[in-house]
Amino acid sequence: MNEQWQEVGDRVYVRRHQSFDLNTGLIVGDGHCLVLDTRGSHREAADLIAAIRKVTAYPWTVVNSHSHFDHYFGNALFRPAEIWAHARCAEEIETYGEEHRAGLIEHRPERREELEEVTIVPPDQTFTAAAGLDIGGRIVHLRHFGLGHSSNDIVAHVPDAGVVFAGDLVEEGAPPAFGDSYPLDWPATVAGMLAEMPEQVIVPGHGAVVDRAYAQAQHAELALVADLAKRAHVEGLRDVIRHFPYPEDVSRQAIARAFMQLDT
Repeated sequence: MNEQWQEVGDRVYVRRHQSFDLNTGLIVGDGHCLVLDTRGSHREAADLIAAIRKVTAYPWTVVNSHSHFDHYFGNALFRPAEIWAHARCAEEIETYGEEHRAGLIEHRPERREELEEVTIVPPDQTFTAAAGLDIGGRIVHLRHFGLGHSSNDIVAHVPDAGVVFAGDLVEEGAPPAFGDSYPLDWPATVAGMLAEMPEQVIVPGHGAVVDRAYAQAQHAELALVADLAKRAHVEGLRDVIRHFPYPEDVSRQAIARAFMQLDT
């Protein structure tokens, strides 16, 4: 994979990484820039910083799209800059960060040394609904539209460039990840984003940059998942699971998370 910056709007860049097929964002203003997500280790963050410095030498503000390790384990290398995120993102990193690391080391023992190097740094600037950041004279809007892929997904909107960074609310190249998701809320969260942000350029958390039609199609899939999960809760899985738009292992994870919501 070519890990070069792709300019998707005026001085708005996306770098797609081979590791986890993760996208990071770079928004350059006059004398300042914004970095969206910091990758999954200090080594990966150092690689990202070297790539940023090929575009701009400006100081940065950082945004974490949500509290999954591949989006924030590189935070320490970007300090002492401000790191922005949803309030629950900071809380979850503070509470579960070491647990995230331990689980990763267990599943990826070949990366033990790399993961043990990580200093877990939660965001220090938080909000619950909306925030506006002045990035060198450009306003970047941060919004939380509700529960979805996680409890704390945020969207970064760059209106003067016509670009939306959707984080993992939108996924390309693989089915959406339901591991700690809220399947019953996810469709309305994406619908809220699409209703308020008419842009045609949408950057998913992973995979290729997509357009509005792609995000609308994924919204329809997520709505189908929510409806089928509610049916499965009443009727049982046997007749319903074959109607899901995703592979059975993904569908079962979505069902399990939806049942957790329905049973509480």
